[in-house]
Amino acid sequence: MKKAEIIAICNQKGGVGKTTTAVNLGVGLAKEGKKVLLIDADPQGDLTTYLGYFDGESLDVTLADVMRKIMQDEPIESNDGILHQKEGVDLVPSNLDLSAMEVNLVNAMSRERILSLYIDKIKENYDYVIIDCMPSLGMITINALTAADKVIIPVQAHFLPAKGMTQLLKTIGRVQRNTNPNLRISGILLTLVDSRTNLAKEIKKTIQSSYGSKINMFKTEIPVAVSTAESPSQGESIFEYDPKSTVSEAYRKFAKEVLKNGEKEKFRDSTGLDR
Repeated sequence: MKKAEIIAICNQKGGVGKTTTAVNLGVGLAKEGKKVLLIDADPQGDLTTYLGYFDGESLDVTLADVMRKIMQDEPIESNDGILHQKEGVDLVPSNLDLSAMEVNLVNAMSRERILSLYIDKIKENYDYVIIDCMPSLGMITINALTAADKVIIPVQAHFLPAKGMTQLLKTIGRVQRNTNPNLRISGILLTLVDSRTNLAKEIKKTIQSSYGSKINMFKTEIPVAVSTAESPSQGESIFEYDPKSTVSEAYRKFAKEVLKNGEKEKFRDSTGLDR
């Protein structure tokens, strides 16, 4: 059975490029020949909108529906709720119904593992499953981290992230201790980088001095650009909307870096097991 790699894109601070990264990493990996499923784990449904499904309330099946089926022990078909997007990625969409699911999870049996149980039923069809987390550390995000193999943390290069990073790392640590001991932090991705200022360099130095000894920082940095803000309104990734932009080139490099890092980790794991 093929083992899909499950990646959560997570930061409880909004406006750091989580959804942009989820979409464009997913499409970038698809362009490298990988089968990719994107999961919108945010009631705001930004990922769903970004991929061209502008009326989230009209969707027949969403993430909330399939999670509810799992909670009620109802059968699920492997293609339940999965939309096939024009750029070669699949999507499990979301809308505001996911907010009610967050409340319902509080009293659910195995409440941290509902999303994981769903992904287990569908992941054999994919090389990568990418989860776009909401900007909070509530029960849906805990579900995403429990289901994931790795976390990618986008950090906006406009504000010092130290306080929010500390809380996020504490949450990841609790998940590692209690529900997912195999969870790894894949790295910190610097986003919205304005190369004309020194601020991005200062923030990068701050992150490296605070966390660099323990957490990988991706070599790729995502520049700020108008086209990044415009592409969601067209329901297109940056690759489709502005294929020659600096942002599309950056996400192309980032997808390759994620693939390369994954191969290195598999090699380290295999050699470690052989000892």
